[in-house]
Amino acid sequence: MRVNKKALIRWKVYLDRSKMYIGYINLFMMVTIFLGAIKNTPIGKFLIANVYIAVPVLIILFIFFALLLGYWDSRLGIRSEEMRNLSSQNPVQMEMLKSIREIKDNQNLILEKLNNLEKEI
Repeated sequence: MRVNKKALIRWKVYLDRSKMYIGYINLFMMVTIFLGAIKNTPIGKFLIANVYIAVPVLIILFIFFALLLGYWDSRLGIRSEEMRNLSSQNPVQMEMLKSIREIKDNQNLILEKLNNLEKEI
């Protein structure tokens, strides 16, 4: 049985792209389960009794904490380091990086030769 490598890679890309949307569904399910678990507690009863106030406040708090986490991630460089590590494992990107380095080296050699020619003239 022959496996189409391009089709497998395309399917993997589709799955990777869908992770974000699945994360949203997972978040909604966790919030639903959490609210179901606390509905008989004093906090849960307060939230249910004041649902029109509690829901917007919780959404604002969620957005605030999500932005705070994103800010910390940006400041610490966790995501950029992760992407750098992933790209170092990608053979196409490594080949591009190698080509760029060769171009820079050749550019430096050409500049040195130009400088030597200018000095001679």
